[in-house]
Amino acid sequence: MRLFIALKIPQLPKITEALEVLNRVGGDVKLVEPWNLHLTLIFLGELPENKVDLVKDSMNAVSFNSFKVKFFGTGAFPNLNKPRVLWIGLSEGASELRKLRGELYKQLVSRGIRPEDEKEFSPHLTLGRIKGPRGVVNLIQILNDYASTDFGEITVEEITLFKSTLTPKGPIYDPLYSVKSVDRR
Repeated sequence: MRLFIALKIPQLPKITEALEVLNRVGGDVKLVEPWNLHLTLIFLGELPENKVDLVKDSMNAVSFNSFKVKFFGTGAFPNLNKPRVLWIGLSEGASELRKLRGELYKQLVSRGIRPEDEKEFSPHLTLGRIKGPRGVVNLIQILNDYASTDFGEITVEEITLFKSTLTPKGPIYDPLYSVKSVDRR
């Protein structure tokens, strides 16, 4: 099973608007559907089904209080000169997300699960992935237009384990398990 742990992101109007504007460019980009928006904490990759309970145990071992995440500004990985991934950044909540991810990571590793994304965690909301050069200049211009935009905020009250099924029409994300914050249990 292809698995990841993430925050569900509701369809905030300003984020939906940005996705629609990016879509109108007609660039060679695969945008995330609004109903699939999520903020990945840990990508686990392919795991056998018999390891899912260990992932759930890891999630249960992490306790966190609810906190706010504010979405602000746009950019691209690795950078705007060679964009591969288009994203929305955070102006609040990044340190809490790093701490939460660190705890999850520690719990997973202690149970023999090695997440695939061991590089440094940079909290962001992925908008899309560039597939080719068509329309890239226009996509970058839109990112620049939204660089100082406040996209809204959410309160993080739970983390969710998702199963990702890749299809020709795009990924399907099925929530398998969630853990609520200590102050919401």
